[in-house]
Amino acid sequence: MIICLESATSTCSVALCDKGKVISLKESETGRSHASLLTVFIDELLKEAGLKITELEAVAVSKGPGSYTGLRIGVSVAKGMAYGALIPLIGIDTTFSLFSGFISSKEGLSASDLFCPLIDARRMEVYYSIYDINGNTVKGIHAEIMDKESFSEIPVSSRIFFFGDGTAKCSKVIKRRNVVFDEDFRISASYMSKPAYEALKKHRYEDVAYFEPFYLKDFIATKPVKNIIGKELAR
Repeated sequence: MIICLESATSTCSVALCDKGKVISLKESETGRSHASLLTVFIDELLKEAGLKITELEAVAVSKGPGSYTGLRIGVSVAKGMAYGALIPLIGIDTTFSLFSGFISSKEGLSASDLFCPLIDARRMEVYYSIYDINGNTVKGIHAEIMDKESFSEIPVSSRIFFFGDGTAKCSKVIKRRNVVFDEDFRISASYMSKPAYEALKKHRYEDVAYFEPFYLKDFIATKPVKNIIGKELAR
């Protein structure tokens, strides 16, 4: 049994998985509620399954890129569980988790297809990777501002699927031919089930003491400023 935690985006999601299959799932799209919901979902899933944390084989967590705050919360909870229960910690790239979920839910794919999970960043910027149908990395994780020239270096003979919460804003500007946009596909902890199980079998674990989220970019804090009537506004 592996418990998977997803908090890299506005989705707060926890899945209990057994040998790469999802046993139960709890998730919410309410936005900035990860700190309060994540541990509640974990507790509920374990109680429903009649399990203790120490009976789990590992805890897996989405390690980024994504929301700075969301990743920090998810990784902190996962590290605390792994340390307290003396179980392995598994980190899964957020983009690969998205890819794994997308490709397992689609039919009619071909060997030449490419897959680009998009995670919303600031303004017109996204985090993304490109994978082939076998999960091999064609282009590693990048942060990039989207424009009409984005992905023009990819041969138009290859169909590209774009999916994830950064897709909606990209579909308006990307002009490359032979593309498929799936604006409704969203991340879930359930998508970690297969890659987490593969990591468990191959003993690909994180060092609990030193593991940190993959933020990709430095965190930029907003500074409060005062308007003319004295109220604080976020800049």
